[in-house]
Amino acid sequence: MLALGTQAPEFDLPDPDGRRYSLADFAGADALVVTFISNHCPFVKHLREELAAFARECASKNVAMVAIMSNDITTHPADAPEKMREEVQSFGYVFPYLYDESQATAKAYRAACTPDFFLFDKDLKLVYRGQFDDSRPSTDAPVNGADLRAAVDAVLAGGEPVAEQKPSIGCNIKWRAGNEPDYFG
Repeated sequence: MLALGTQAPEFDLPDPDGRRYSLADFAGADALVVTFISNHCPFVKHLREELAAFARECASKNVAMVAIMSNDITTHPADAPEKMREEVQSFGYVFPYLYDESQATAKAYRAACTPDFFLFDKDLKLVYRGQFDDSRPSTDAPVNGADLRAAVDAVLAGGEPVAEQKPSIGCNIKWRAGNEPDYFG
């Protein structure tokens, strides 16, 4: 996992319409949430409506948010940019949803799955990496973003998120053959 305190890795990625975003586009926010998601993953499908609501809440608190899709679209065409555009429209995402074709950004963040969440403070230092909440597609736990919301609230209050941070659980990022990261061992 990316170590707490790590500076947010740079990126320069397009959205489905070709507009490029970099880390600098989120300067001035009190915090930044970077999430790795995909369209086809049942874990993302399970929380995407609450994720959209969470993003609207973040925007009202000067917390920036960006989502990145890093899957290989040759093996997972449901994650292709035109499908990403449909996802944004269908679920009302108010954050940029970017395409990491090279998968370099996922590697820089040491992302492992979708969804995978990273919270950076106003200085862009990593303060939380972990799950959205305890919900899973196969459980009755409420989809409420409790873990990530608590981390954001702690950062905005000038504190630190809880020491125990539960890793995200979801679908593995679909790496292109021969492009698998070395951080899995």
